[in-house]
Amino acid sequence: MAGLMSRASLVVKSKLSKVLDRAENPNETLDYSYEKQLELLQNVKRGVADVVTAKKRLQMQSSTLEQSVVKLDTQARQALAAGREDLARQALERKSGIQQQLQDLDAQVKGLEEQQTKLIANEKALQAKVEAFRSQKEVIKAQYSAAEASVRIGEATTGIGEQMADTGLAIQRARDKTEQMQARASAVDELVAAGTLEDFTSDKTQLDRELAQVASQSQVDNELAALKAELAVGGGEAAKAIDAPAEGKAS
Repeated sequence: MAGLMSRASLVVKSKLSKVLDRAENPNETLDYSYEKQLELLQNVKRGVADVVTAKKRLQMQSSTLEQSVVKLDTQARQALAAGREDLARQALERKSGIQQQLQDLDAQVKGLEEQQTKLIANEKALQAKVEAFRSQKEVIKAQYSAAEASVRIGEATTGIGEQMADTGLAIQRARDKTEQMQARASAVDELVAAGTLEDFTSDKTQLDRELAQVASQSQVDNELAALKAELAVGGGEAAKAIDAPAEGKAS
């Protein structure tokens, strides 16, 4: 049962593959692939923009914290000058915490800069590939269009195309029917002449046609007899003309 299902699946896939192959247009496929590559390139560019935006935001936050460090350092000095060591300590503690945050931000900014560098390199490489694919796509499309036109012209010239094949079959059928009709017409004429079929469009009966045939035959016989007699007379006169000079010489 498993083998039968496997064979059935193979048959379905092969049939579907043939259908898809006939429906597939290389020009449309290439254009679609190019559009997808452009979408991918746009996604990479958006990724670069997002990374740069995040880096700028962290840099702005870092700048704000640096200003806070400077301010806290000034406040600590002022508190210590005023004899408020406790306030100076609090300011310095806050300053230390902010400095730790700055270190973390610097590390994040460096990570984003590395990611930005990689994305820009990937963007340039992908841009080059997309441009190369676009050029290759246009060449392939031109070659396919030229080949398709050549096939159509060749099929039309040799008559192997589907439309020309149908036309050829129509011509052959027309010839066959014409020959069949001509043969039928000849057969009818022959039967009518032989008297097998009666011509209902004529006012002559079968008896009339037979009498006409007898009269025609009698006329032929009379003409033949007259021609024989004429030839016999002509032959006798010629013989006399030949004998007369011979007799004169003998006397």
